[in-house]
Amino acid sequence: MLRIGLFLLTNIAVMLVAGVVLSLLGVGNYRTAAGLDLSSMLVFCAVFGFVGSFISLFLSKWMAKRTMGVQLIAQPRNADEKWLVDTVTELAQKAGIKTPEIGVFPAQESNAFATGWNRNDALVAVSLGLLQRFERDEVKAVLAHEIGHVANGDMITLTLIQGVVNTFVMFFARIIGDFVDRVLLKNESGRGFGFMIATLVAEMVLGILASMIVAAFSRYREYRADHAGATLADRDSMIRALQRLQAEMNAGVESPLPSSMRAFGISGGMRNLFASHPPLEARIQALRDNA
Repeated sequence: MLRIGLFLLTNIAVMLVAGVVLSLLGVGNYRTAAGLDLSSMLVFCAVFGFVGSFISLFLSKWMAKRTMGVQLIAQPRNADEKWLVDTVTELAQKAGIKTPEIGVFPAQESNAFATGWNRNDALVAVSLGLLQRFERDEVKAVLAHEIGHVANGDMITLTLIQGVVNTFVMFFARIIGDFVDRVLLKNESGRGFGFMIATLVAEMVLGILASMIVAAFSRYREYRADHAGATLADRDSMIRALQRLQAEMNAGVESPLPSSMRAFGISGGMRNLFASHPPLEARIQALRDNA
């Protein structure tokens, strides 16, 4: 129920903000008797495409804390928490960013993620299982990997890419919908049922294809974050951390993270053009090649 509520809240926020922005820009109906007003339609799609991405970005920390049950470390209560805070603080200083919020989430699977709307207002969280099973130098490498995501500005860059992708998916889907409605179904009286159905189907198909672009950047940023982990911590520890994660995955241990938060692990499903993370073997080899 919590995730459904968060999903609905995000979508309501998108609709409200987009409606206000479109009113201020004076963008009206982009489909006229003469055809599509491409300029108005592009603005319409860009507003909805980018507003949705940025609202998700701004809500990312709030949603992560609640969906993953992250317990923030405001004041270390034991030696392990003190080490965790001291290590993240040290890595953040090396990376030249403000120390992010630090938290632990109650999962036995080894995982970690970083999120937040900018490099100086981020959250880094690790699973309890990772802290319990990984050696401290390996945990430090994992934390360095996450700090690398933050320092590289991956979150804002991914949001911009997603916004552009959303814009053009909506834009071309409506061109396809208009073609189906006017040319194939011969509807000249305005927006018909065929337009809505064809646009919806086109958005789904184009969205799947466009996800390859987002996935390609996601794979690229993992290599960069691994390099950051090797630089801020050390290369051998980064490699050992990936190898330990690989061994756990080969043993059938699944990640509890939603796909949007799988920062250190690898997402399930297709490990090719649609994969958000490169194969762990490739990441390990890339670290070795750059030694």
